[in-house]
Amino acid sequence: MRDYIRLRGGKPLVGEIALRGAKNTVPKTMVAALLSDEPVIIRDVPKIEDVEIIARLIARMGGQVEEIRPGTLQITAKNIRALDRGDLEDITGRSRIPILLCGPLLHRFGRALVPKLGGCNIGPRPVDFHVKALRELGATYDEERGGGLFTAKRLRGGTVILEYPSVGATEQVILSAVLSDGVTELHNAAVEPEIMDLIALLQKMGAIISVDMDRRIIIEGVKKLGGAVHSSMPDRIEAASWACAAIGTNGRIFVRGAEQLPITTFLNKFRQIGGGFDITRDGITFYRAQPKLLPITIETDVHPGFMTDWQQPFTVALTQADGRSVVHETVYESRFGYIEELNKMGATISLYEEAPANIKSRFGKRNYRQSAIIKGPTKLRGREITVPDLRAGFSYVVATLIAAGESTVKNFSVLQRGYEHLVAKLQSLEVEIVEVKT
Repeated sequence: MRDYIRLRGGKPLVGEIALRGAKNTVPKTMVAALLSDEPVIIRDVPKIEDVEIIARLIARMGGQVEEIRPGTLQITAKNIRALDRGDLEDITGRSRIPILLCGPLLHRFGRALVPKLGGCNIGPRPVDFHVKALRELGATYDEERGGGLFTAKRLRGGTVILEYPSVGATEQVILSAVLSDGVTELHNAAVEPEIMDLIALLQKMGAIISVDMDRRIIIEGVKKLGGAVHSSMPDRIEAASWACAAIGTNGRIFVRGAEQLPITTFLNKFRQIGGGFDITRDGITFYRAQPKLLPITIETDVHPGFMTDWQQPFTVALTQADGRSVVHETVYESRFGYIEELNKMGATISLYEEAPANIKSRFGKRNYRQSAIIKGPTKLRGREITVPDLRAGFSYVVATLIAAGESTVKNFSVLQRGYEHLVAKLQSLEVEIVEVKT
């Protein structure tokens, strides 16, 4: 048990935490910097593992990643070289971000290695979408041991139709098409706020990208991209996570930097179950607005729907609602892997393969446990618990904060992939932390 935190829960969380740039956008903007010979400055950069992985890869290519002030990186990629397989060995299986290097590397060197992908074990997130999209833009793909290899003499514009509005595949097309010859039309694209943040940076660098209301993104290839200065959007997943901790513990948390528009759908559901929030220019305060929380039925979806990464902490909060709630997962097949441990803490949650009435299942009848029924309120008890993945891991933290008594959260360092300075933030909210060892 070398990596853990012990804490005592059962008390309201009170205080303030501050957000930095989003985990789901900052590493992608770092990749975008490779499309230019000129320096790109990115502000509000969190100290998380995905940022460290991309910084390490850029350095191995001969680029420079300098922290010119706390939380601000300057990336200069003028004299970079192509990656070799050895450059990828220690990051293989740790992150999904490196596949997004393909576009910049194909433009600069005509070849791009693909490592074995990593990330959270929440269901298949195949590379097929990326392969098909890059082939439409003129690349060829060959399987290799431990990954794959893309090659292209020159990427060209084309029409790409995604089977599903995948965030990663959408980012892949955008990063690959901005310097391609001609115009690229991307249909059934993801339109998450993080996508818009990436587009905002690329536009500053000289790209021409338009977004239509029907999930169509049009990219007009340009000859060259320049440098830019960009402030990253705050992390909307972390904002919602702290909101769930506030309502679950009957506390009051001011999340500095939280913005209303990226979490509008979450705020509606939060209010419907009895949560309150006060929005100011500097952030959002979250709290419980009524004595009893109300049950609800929700389903996850791509933006502007209820985000799959909000599902886990929200489910934990629903264990404190008075009645029967239903959460239906439509994005990832294996997103409910954390439920068993919550039940061991005292929750009453049942999983079902069938979708609730009037909700269409994306997965059909493929034996996926896609619907959770939560009966509450239930008293949670502290216990030893092991983090399985990033988002489920934070939901475990929320559960231990609600639970009476002492809990030990093992494999705690997994949370460092997406939550900066988590121990310090917990301490700022008056959480009683007994021991930390990471």
